[in-house]
Amino acid sequence: MFENLTGRLTDSLKKLRNQGRLNEKNIQNALREVRMALLEADVALSVVKEFIEQVKQRAIGQEVIGSLTPGQALIKVVRDELTALMGDKCEELNLNAQAPVVILMAGLQGSGKTTTIAKLARRLIEQNKKSVMVVSCDVYRPAAIKQLETLAGEINAQFFPSDSGQKPVNIAKDAISQARKQFADVLLIDTAGRLHIDNKMMDEIKQLHAVTKPTETLFVVDSMTGQDAANTAKVFHDTLPLTGVILTKTDGDARGGAALSVKKITGKPIKFIGIGEKSGDLEPFYPDRIASRIIGQGDVLSLIEEVERTVDKKQAEKFVGKLKKGRGFDFEDFRSQLIQMRNMGGISGLMDKIPGVDQIPNKAKSMVNDKEISRMEAIINSMTPKERRLPNVIKGSRKRRIANGSGTQIQDVNRLLKQFSQMQKMFKQVSKKRGIGNIMRGMKGKIPPGMQF
Repeated sequence: MFENLTGRLTDSLKKLRNQGRLNEKNIQNALREVRMALLEADVALSVVKEFIEQVKQRAIGQEVIGSLTPGQALIKVVRDELTALMGDKCEELNLNAQAPVVILMAGLQGSGKTTTIAKLARRLIEQNKKSVMVVSCDVYRPAAIKQLETLAGEINAQFFPSDSGQKPVNIAKDAISQARKQFADVLLIDTAGRLHIDNKMMDEIKQLHAVTKPTETLFVVDSMTGQDAANTAKVFHDTLPLTGVILTKTDGDARGGAALSVKKITGKPIKFIGIGEKSGDLEPFYPDRIASRIIGQGDVLSLIEEVERTVDKKQAEKFVGKLKKGRGFDFEDFRSQLIQMRNMGGISGLMDKIPGVDQIPNKAKSMVNDKEISRMEAIINSMTPKERRLPNVIKGSRKRRIANGSGTQIQDVNRLLKQFSQMQKMFKQVSKKRGIGNIMRGMKGKIPPGMQF
């Protein structure tokens, strides 16, 4: 997310490094490039103009304090203004209402609305400890109701059945009644999407809103549509009193125009962003953290939260205990780490949260990707339990069998064995010399290429 914008902004701000004071002359070129970067990211023109003017007013004449270079000072100004542009703070869902709290979901067809409902339901169940019921009022799209039923089963949410012969308003009324009877804390209502905005759709969703009186009315929009996402959200808001926006498919959006335009154009906060296809791939939208990601400073807080939420603490303690006893690091341990990483969204989900990633050469970054991680896991899965525990037994015929079983080449197996051997030695040396508590510090900068994750 934001890869293109981050690269352009970083390059633009570097040029001010040797200046002693920020003034109109030495930031003019930098701001011109920032403007071009934002326009290329498909940020709405009106938003770009206002943003650049705000940055210019704050930056011109600002003294460089302490060791800050003008580039660093301007980066802070840009980060602060990006944060303000996207809403200053994270806007949480309002769940302080009489149960069931009704959340109405709206959006165009193809925006990922139904899957987003499942993601939101899972989040409410697991993190907010709420009992959640979901219902589909989409009586037009084939299999829409069945899709939601399947997703509800996967995340352990209650599902209220409906069929294409019913009226959406009646479905919603019955669902609210049933949610009360089953003591559901939250009711998520899926509505029909369309390929474009039309009066019939707007009339129907207005009726649903009037009948359900939702606490939250969320607009789900595909972030890859750029400023069109913000414009569509505004049309919906002019018809429907939206309380927030959810941006989907941000993992495939290298531009970020929607995230930077929605709040300004609609006046409504982005509450969540979809970062992948899995039911756990939904994050709260923190403007300050997203601003840090955009300018290449990473998002350590979100990374820490993700680690705490997904890492198996018992397994981690078992691994540390094993190393303390001198039993060494084997392929079973390595596979466990790969699985943990996949649960955290994979390399692509972690990279933009790590500070300074934009400074890593593209060639080096291309060596560490989700495809390479999947290949490693496939090779390890093709090993026998004995081979995972004792990699030294993997010789000629075993290598051929492992390569054939994993759909890779013998040279891929050889490369993994070599990298793994280097990693084994590193764990052994660091734990012996400085103790297990310093392993991670000892690893810094020493992990062999292709395994730096």
